[in-house]
Amino acid sequence: MKAGPWREAIEELSRRKLRTLLTLLGMIFGVGAIVAMQGVGAGSRREALRLVESLGLHNLIVEAHSADGDALKEARARSLGLTEADARAALSVVPTAERFAAEKRIKAWGVFSDQGTSQAQVSGISPDYFELASLHVAQGRALSAGDDARLAAVAVLGAQVAHDLFPGGKPLGRLLKVNQVWLRVVGVLADRDLDKDRFEGVALGADSDRIFVPLASARARFRFQPMEDEIDRFLLRVADPDRLGDGAQVLGQVLDQRHAGVDDYQLVVPQQLYRQNQQTQRIFSIVMGSIAGVSLLVGGIGIMNIMLANVLERRREIGLLRAIGARRQDIVVRFLREAVVICTAGALIGLLFGAALAYAIALFAGWQVAWEPIGILASVVACLAIGLVFSFYPARQAAALDPIAAIRDA
Repeated sequence: MKAGPWREAIEELSRRKLRTLLTLLGMIFGVGAIVAMQGVGAGSRREALRLVESLGLHNLIVEAHSADGDALKEARARSLGLTEADARAALSVVPTAERFAAEKRIKAWGVFSDQGTSQAQVSGISPDYFELASLHVAQGRALSAGDDARLAAVAVLGAQVAHDLFPGGKPLGRLLKVNQVWLRVVGVLADRDLDKDRFEGVALGADSDRIFVPLASARARFRFQPMEDEIDRFLLRVADPDRLGDGAQVLGQVLDQRHAGVDDYQLVVPQQLYRQNQQTQRIFSIVMGSIAGVSLLVGGIGIMNIMLANVLERRREIGLLRAIGARRQDIVVRFLREAVVICTAGALIGLLFGAALAYAIALFAGWQVAWEPIGILASVVACLAIGLVFSFYPARQAAALDPIAAIRDA
């Protein structure tokens, strides 16, 4: 279209600055609320996926329940606790189960090297643990089946532990001592900052502040209490993610039988945790979307009000235009053009306001922000559509004015 008519629309609105500004606010807040909701919602979904991937979307996780004193004695009278045999049994009966990885935590009362000390958590792990837990080695190598077979006194360090024990760098091949056991560093994990230590109530494990040793070596070299669980948890990888629900049911039945019904373990299905989280997010999005929609509707009502007021104030102008040959369609287009200007300006400012609001929420609440272009475009289109719908009636009213009566009554 020509620039002239649009410039006229802008000039016409600028003559009533306060009224136009008040009308813009409804559009700005409406679009801003939608954009902020989408930015925070998309960021939350990505963050939830990143956190649950640290548990393994294809994994089933079984964790031992801690107990002591009489409760532990009573449980051990019927159940041996969580064992590698439980994991092997699960591997043989759970549908599409591929591999398992076991972990045994070591009570570390002293972790140090010749350059520093650490409060790291120490765990003995089976060879497949790194892969099933989505951990990657940045330096050196991972623990192998050979390390397990020969009870090797080796360790892989988390990124933070490596920095604490060897602040000068180059930890590979160096020695550290855990309790009374000397270990040689063979690898350092890539830093995976999860920002949170729990997801939907399940501990994520601060991997950067951990030391990993071969499981068989841990059992041979470290001391454990007589009635402790043989392992503290195991991860079971299921090849078909659609069978995770069935697999969890079968796994629960197998463990109940093997543990004689003793409630000394917890079964965690990361995929279900993610779905539970997303259901909560959907409810949040619906509520916030409804609030944002109401804001846009209020903005549309504001546009209708200003257009009706403009029709009353510009009756003489409308009458003169009709008298010199302007068609009713021309009058309708003239007013709709002004509505488009208001909606476009409100949408653009609303995008900036929404982005600023999303980052402010992320800053104070510790949430993530991510952007989905389709959602942003949809908010702009919704703003324009609502503005046009609510301005169509005033435009028709203006076009329906009798030109002679309009000039005479003005």
